[in-house]
Amino acid sequence: MWRRLLSFRNWGHVFKKIIPLLFSGKVPLREKLLFVIPALVYWVAPDLLPFMPVDDIAISLLLMNFFTNRVEKKYHI
Repeated sequence: MWRRLLSFRNWGHVFKKIIPLLFSGKVPLREKLLFVIPALVYWVAPDLLPFMPVDDIAISLLLMNFFTNRVEKKYHI
């Protein structure tokens, strides 16, 4: 798992696929909201999680990775 998260190839794939997946008609809205809502909540209200020493960008990247992997496996896109 860590090897994949640290792979430049993986992140290139994530950055290439995230926008098309968010605008794809094949992906249901609830799947898109699983990515968008947590990202927005963390960006708007990071003080709700005061004991997490993780940057906003790191959380966003992890959510992007989770979203692309989940959608590609579940909907074979």
